Amino acid sequence: RSEADIEQWTAALTAHLSAPYMLEGTELNTSPSIGIAISPRDGQSIDELTKCADAAMYSAKKAGRGQYRFFDQSLNVSDVEEFHLEQAFVEALKNREFVLHYQPQVCLEAMEIIGYEALVRWQHPGFGLLYPDRFIPVAEKTGFVVALGMEVVRLACAQISDWQQKHGISKPVAVNVSPIQLAQPGFCKDVLATLADYGLTTDLLELEITETAMLEGRAVESLHCLKAAGIRLSLDDFGTGYAGFAHLEAVPVDKLKIDRSLINRISNSHDDSPIVSSTIILAKRMALKVVAEGVETREQLVHLKVAGCDIAQGYHLGRPMPAEKIPEFLRTFAEEEARA
Repeated sequence: RSEADIEQWTAALTAHLSAPYMLEGTELNTSPSIGIAISPRDGQSIDELTKCADAAMYSAKKAGRGQYRFFDQSLNVSDVEEFHLEQAFVEALKNREFVLHYQPQVCLEAMEIIGYEALVRWQHPGFGLLYPDRFIPVAEKTGFVVALGMEVVRLACAQISDWQQKHGISKPVAVNVSPIQLAQPGFCKDVLATLADYGLTTDLLELEITETAMLEGRAVESLHCLKAAGIRLSLDDFGTGYAGFAHLEAVPVDKLKIDRSLINRISNSHDDSPIVSSTIILAKRMALKVVAEGVETREQLVHLKVAGCDIAQGYHLGRPMPAEKIPEFLRTFAEEEARA
């Protein structure tokens, strides 16, 4: 068939599917979005053609109701994945496809594990294990970040409770929260209710916020509520944005997390990162704990310890891992430190 024949047939199909119909006395309307890929121009395998038709359908959907589009090379196939993730969010939350991996946080003075940062992953049935950069932007754009955020809090609380019961581990877990979550009415109440559901004290949960949260009035109110209840707060990615120490007076944070981009600059010289050293000194004067993230070498670890940094995390100390691997990691870490 020629493209003109396909277009004529598709237009007729669109019109037919768009016609109103009666169902149990109620008139209903549907509007299809149709994507078209042609072999061999757009691909020769079923997978190639399906991917191209999917991209064309996404383009048709963006154009409005009852549209069809042919695939062409200008279409961004990555938009198709974003579209599918957006459509799958509700079912993913319902089916509990989101999981947490835990990265150890180490006290540099004692070289002991004192807690973990929970990092969310999506165990997608079609795409496999997805990292946050693949789905968090979609969640923020669509508003699903609010439900996802509470699911992460729930998962973290459930895991802390499980560790307590099975292994006697009572280490705090830090969870990232977005300004959108913090600005929600009742966020503080919901977090406290989740802790209560699992019989946990507030000192076992830590929330990591971004600089943006310091500019939103309702978010700041939530932070004060959480702090008053005993939940510790950390300012994440410090040193990469517009926030300085003056802004910290407006929010009740307990810790600063120095961004990995600053830690990366540390080599084997003890004076090659004055920004990091100065940040640690100023934070101490404000009675704030300092956490270095992205520590990947022993040289960085030594520099941070000499500079007075309190806590570190990164691949040099431990990669993010599923919860079931934590007990074995703790044994191995303790043995290595005993030999050091």
